[in-house]
Amino acid sequence: MRGITGIRTAGLKLKLPTLFIYVLLLLPACSNTQQTSTKEKSVTAEFILGNPDYQAISYGGYRFNNRDQQPSLSDFKEDLKLLAALDIKLLRTYNVHFPHASNLLQAISELKTEDPDFEMYVMLGAWIDCKNAWTRSPDHLAESERNPTEIATAVELANKYPDIVKIIAVGNEAMVKWAAAYHVQANVILKWVTHLQELKSEGQLGKDVWITSSDNFASWGGGSVEYHTPDLTKLIAAVDFISMHTYPMHDTHYNSDFWKLSSDQSTDTPKSQIDASMARALNYAQNQYKAVVDYMKKQGLDKPVHIGETGWASFSNGFYGANGSKACDEYKHSVYYDSMRKWTNDSGISCFFFEAFDEPWKDAANSGGSENHFGLFTVDGQAKFVLWDEVDEGAFKNLKRNGNAITKSYNGKEDDVMSTSLPPPLK
Repeated sequence: MRGITGIRTAGLKLKLPTLFIYVLLLLPACSNTQQTSTKEKSVTAEFILGNPDYQAISYGGYRFNNRDQQPSLSDFKEDLKLLAALDIKLLRTYNVHFPHASNLLQAISELKTEDPDFEMYVMLGAWIDCKNAWTRSPDHLAESERNPTEIATAVELANKYPDIVKIIAVGNEAMVKWAAAYHVQANVILKWVTHLQELKSEGQLGKDVWITSSDNFASWGGGSVEYHTPDLTKLIAAVDFISMHTYPMHDTHYNSDFWKLSSDQSTDTPKSQIDASMARALNYAQNQYKAVVDYMKKQGLDKPVHIGETGWASFSNGFYGANGSKACDEYKHSVYYDSMRKWTNDSGISCFFFEAFDEPWKDAANSGGSENHFGLFTVDGQAKFVLWDEVDEGAFKNLKRNGNAITKSYNGKEDDVMSTSLPPPLK
């Protein structure tokens, strides 16, 4: 406005042609302002999802072996700057019944105030479970009395931070039958998805907020026929997109045919054996994605399908480790991450890789449990093998975690990484 006022003030002394030239000179600046405004308006879930410029990741950020010790605002900001350095712009959270979600949103908001160029968005999870969940007698035909509070809080946060919360996910693996401690029927998820869609239509929730549920591929029709119910079809019709999970790593133990080596591979080099199995793991995930898409289309529906969760642990002392399927190490973790990113980026699919940082609370009683080792970074800020190139390029210069500069795992010795990477067993 100062520029325009300046011309108006000086206009009494300028001849018309001169004034015209000044106006022309201002036009590009006005045009850029309009472009910025248009861009800001277009940063919706529809714009973000499937856009390779908006990489997604699952984020918890818990640094201790329990969730009583919540990350602080400074902890969040530390993590957010590291993720931004990786060009990640979309985070997935899991519940709102801890201070975690509200504090994360506050941290993002403050970083945006400190730096107008800082960009980060959230897929906000609302936890859903059944009545008497996490007890000896869960009632899978009824829902928890707390579910309405969880949904209401998610709506409150989405309305408080409309520039950040772009998606609400109703439940996390809440329909899959193997979630024996808490799963619900599809009609419960449908009820809350419909409720949120109604709030949008009534103007009580932003019209551009997309609603989904984040669940196992089987829960979305890509597996057993026990999930193929009328309520699931109604749910697919009600969501704005499908958020499906796929975990080849877990199935190296539970469904290992794709993973184990055939006899004609027995003479290959260990690295060739590993790479071939990892290629089959990628194909396994792709087939599960296709199964969900195929089921959806058989119902006469057409919604975007994105990967709400997938990952590969870098260590396991259990089913997936050296005494089991031999699936978990930093090399395989890196190969899976890179191959999934390439496939999904090329295919216009968002992929919420699980996860940003190791979280020791996941298996607090067993520090070597695979659930503690899915992160791209360790708790203390070591960059795992998958991020070594970024360390070399200086992506994390002057950034820290827990007071530690970001360094390479294994002291940067690739031979040591490869020595821990074991070929899968023979069939």
